[in-house]
Amino acid sequence: MDASPSPVLNIADVELQPRPPAFAAKGEAAQRYDARMGFIGPRVGAQKLGYNITAVSPGKRAFPRHNHRVNEEMFFVLEGSGEVRIGDRTWPLRAGDIVACPPGGPETAHQIVNTGTTELKYLAVSTRQYPEICDYPDSGKYGILAEWPGPDGKPQPFRVVGRHGESVDYWEGE
Repeated sequence: MDASPSPVLNIADVELQPRPPAFAAKGEAAQRYDARMGFIGPRVGAQKLGYNITAVSPGKRAFPRHNHRVNEEMFFVLEGSGEVRIGDRTWPLRAGDIVACPPGGPETAHQIVNTGTTELKYLAVSTRQYPEICDYPDSGKYGILAEWPGPDGKPQPFRVVGRHGESVDYWEGE
């Protein structure tokens, strides 16, 4: 019997869940950020692309404005309306719109905001190349992300978030 996942999954069968507590917005950020997500990639056997459905409440955003130095993202708006900010420009979004977010510097930093009155739901597709470096130009932070298979075959994540200009010397503590 074949134990591999089916390469077909109907969008109606994707259950959206709140973020795990470790990734939930905290403090004042919780007033601006919230999303439910349904991860698709592992369920259909994806290896080099990540897919998820993201649902954002009115007035909220799923993630801080950020850019990827390595990975490319694409968003397809399924329901609702909002706007996407890329670099220093903003475009309106509605169901059926496709958004391309290629890798690059702060000029490619992007963020989707639900400016509508109903839930904004979109399909997110991304390459999954590691290591990845993300910049968060609104807060002056960066993130370094990596992932590799652990002994049990499950992904083992590595994430470091810091602020530009605040680092320790390579030899400190040696």
